Amino acid sequence: MSSLLQFTNKGIYCAKGEFYIDPWRPVKKALITHGHADHSRPGHRYYLAHPQSKHIMQQRLGHDIQIETIDYNNNISINGVKVSFHPAGHIPGSAQIRLEFNGKVAVVSGDYKLEDDGLSTPFESVKCHEFVTETTFGLPIYQWKPQNETFGEINTWWRKNKEEGKTSVIFAYALGKAQRIMKNVDTKIGEIYTHGAVENATEALRATGLDLPETIKITNDIPKKNYAGNLVIATPASIGTPWMKKLAPYSTGIASGWMMLRGTRRRKAADRGFVLSDHADWNGLLEAVKLSEAQTVYSTHGYSNVFTKYLKEEKGLNAIRLNSQIEGESLDSEL
Repeated sequence: MSSLLQFTNKGIYCAKGEFYIDPWRPVKKALITHGHADHSRPGHRYYLAHPQSKHIMQQRLGHDIQIETIDYNNNISINGVKVSFHPAGHIPGSAQIRLEFNGKVAVVSGDYKLEDDGLSTPFESVKCHEFVTETTFGLPIYQWKPQNETFGEINTWWRKNKEEGKTSVIFAYALGKAQRIMKNVDTKIGEIYTHGAVENATEALRATGLDLPETIKITNDIPKKNYAGNLVIATPASIGTPWMKKLAPYSTGIASGWMMLRGTRRRKAADRGFVLSDHADWNGLLEAVKLSEAQTVYSTHGYSNVFTKYLKEEKGLNAIRLNSQIEGESLDSEL
């Protein structure tokens, strides 16, 4: 069977359906796995995404974009190719995109994680012949603890800071990670304040009907004393900027999978590092590949060389590495 997918300088292309998935250059028809900026880019003539991605995409790309939505597990036909979106568990609205034509099935998973985060629709494995997987954390050293343990650490840190009269400032992606934090921390400890970019993304998700705790957007007219003992969720770009002065005295923490690496927290000059990623760890990646039952696996963005080699040599799969302009998780971007 020939492949349903082609890998071009614009991104992943389905020639039978005449559409791209998460293309990084402008195209006529783009199917979007989720609303992060490296997956949903400007300039496409037509977008198809999950309803929970629509508001954030319009907020970022403009309300005049031509966007249609499709719910999970609904089937549509695009030029004879059967297409459906399935939960990826990465952030709200994130999807794996399943394609079927003449009995051949391919799944482009986008970004995903297998752990139920209590916020996103949980990951759903989809059987296929060809599976495109991310490998952001595709090394054996990356193995996550259950999130309840990590949130226990965050709550303990917050309580201690409150006792000391400090503001707890945690840095996280504005879309997905920030809402995961506010959804899972102990809100009995105090109030949650948000950076403007975090609040904008939160409002876009609330507009989809997502139930999130009350947050307070940080503005210049809020008295400095109000922040003491409370939690501030800010973007990584805020680290070390003058914006932080109004929050002093404070303790800082970073929520990211990269916090497993020694030196990363030190490089960012944070007081605490919390290992919390919206991407699958090593075991999660292997489990997703196994559950897909795919014999051909394409690895993209991240440690794709290592992961591809492992699938070939240890699992006997037809594993292929792809070049990509998708970033994955970075402490230096505002996805």
